Amino acid sequence: MAQSPPTQLKEKETWRKSTELLPSLTCSSGPLTEELQCSVCLDAFTNPVTIPCGHNFCKSCLNQCWDKSEACYCPLCKEKFSKRPDLKINTALRQVVQLFKEKPGATTSEVVCDICDDRKLKALKSCLVCQSSYCETHLEPHHRVPRLKKHKLVNAVENLEDYICEQHQKTLELFCRDDQTPVCPICTVTDHKNHNTVPLEQESVEKKTQVMKTQADVQQMIQDRMKKIQDIKHSAQLRKQNMEKVKVDSTEFFAALMRSIERCEAELLEKMEEKEAEKREEALVEELRKEIAQLKRRDAELEKLSHTEDHLHFMQNYSSMCRALNTKLLPDIRASTPVSLNTIRAALTQLQQTLDEKLSQTELKRMRLYAVDVTLDPDTAHPNLILSDDGKQVSNGDVKRDVPDTPERFDHCVFVLGKEGFSSGRFYFEVQVNKTGWNVGVARESVVRKGRITLTPQNGYWVIWLRNEDVYKALGNSTIVLSMRTKPQKIGVFVDYEEGLVSFYDVKSRSHIYSFTGQTFNGKLHPYLCPLRNNEGKNSASLIISPVDCNE
Repeated sequence: MAQSPPTQLKEKETWRKSTELLPSLTCSSGPLTEELQCSVCLDAFTNPVTIPCGHNFCKSCLNQCWDKSEACYCPLCKEKFSKRPDLKINTALRQVVQLFKEKPGATTSEVVCDICDDRKLKALKSCLVCQSSYCETHLEPHHRVPRLKKHKLVNAVENLEDYICEQHQKTLELFCRDDQTPVCPICTVTDHKNHNTVPLEQESVEKKTQVMKTQADVQQMIQDRMKKIQDIKHSAQLRKQNMEKVKVDSTEFFAALMRSIERCEAELLEKMEEKEAEKREEALVEELRKEIAQLKRRDAELEKLSHTEDHLHFMQNYSSMCRALNTKLLPDIRASTPVSLNTIRAALTQLQQTLDEKLSQTELKRMRLYAVDVTLDPDTAHPNLILSDDGKQVSNGDVKRDVPDTPERFDHCVFVLGKEGFSSGRFYFEVQVNKTGWNVGVARESVVRKGRITLTPQNGYWVIWLRNEDVYKALGNSTIVLSMRTKPQKIGVFVDYEEGLVSFYDVKSRSHIYSFTGQTFNGKLHPYLCPLRNNEGKNSASLIISPVDCNE
């Protein structure tokens, strides 16, 4: 006599647990074995729920315990509950149990026909009602017999019991959206009564749509990142080409400088041979030769310094290497008359100035390779300040605007910060300063924004300023008066975060103005501008953040 589907299911379930789950739970399968067992049925959790005392049980096991008892209590710790808790399936724990049940290293085996006697043929379909898998030959009655035609057929699977409700022995053909679990029709009128349930196939189709959308998003992210890699490689190639060009320019300059020094030496020696100044010139020639040797040593040191990538070392040695030489420097002697010592000093002082300028030009070219796009942050601007729509210009209207007094906004000093902040690496930007007074520099993101502010590195500001049209100062821990050859029209600001360096340059003359060295930075640094007061129209021009042209 043929066994009924529930009887077949019970036998298959007993065989599965005895051959798969119980060995894994009783052997040394890991520290989670006991943690994943229900203390009522002593089996791995099925639809686990967590009750207020913190213990976990199979949902069906707990309901059976409470249905048989007048009071609701924890079967493990015996804690009683005044009201029967509303049980929700612990989906995370259920997933852990499912992963635990899967055997490590198991490979997918071919499903065979349950009816074949001798050589088992590959199963084509599995019947969820009969709980058996059939080859093409033995599947034929399900296509022909009216009663069997009503059975639910699926592609051949091994774990048929997973498609049947363990509690009611019915096909899992619905999905409970409240508990996120498949259910059978009887579940919808018992444990899942009044829950939002839909056909399992419908839920699967909707979820597949979400999966396809997620897959599209992932593929787009992959494409975006591949493009970013290409952009980075292209940027690196351009930077390398620019660095090579700077290197070639530096080499040509110092070669020309050596030729100039040697030519000066030859011309001087030629003029020193004049008879009327022979005695005086002999002593002077000896002195000049010593100075030439000093210049050559200085030239070699400058050659080495100009090629260093260590900007902190460069700025620490710049002042001493490029100071005016304490020598009676060589003039460009072409007259036949005796040469005065003052003329010699003036000529080689000019040579030293040229050398300083060339060094500043070379270093400025390198720093401009780290140019960044800077815009001003209106949320930080003092109420009197007027910003352009593109965030590149700021002026002082001397009239307080009606803007929110947020924590980010300066309320006493007419300051504004850049939107962009930098907490590593190097960056450079340029500001047009065609005004009678201004402040330019960088500031720490965490600076105080309210009340009077003292501009010092200790307070998070690295700034230079102009006052009264011609008074330039660097605002260190003590104020430093700056000497300018010409009035700067555009200021370049360079920061090396790791080296603790902030440098300022006159862009037009390509000359170094001042550097803060050996600084310690914490958090992000932002560009900082202050246009000062309008001064009845005398200082009404805007400070303008200019685009940087590395080929300029």
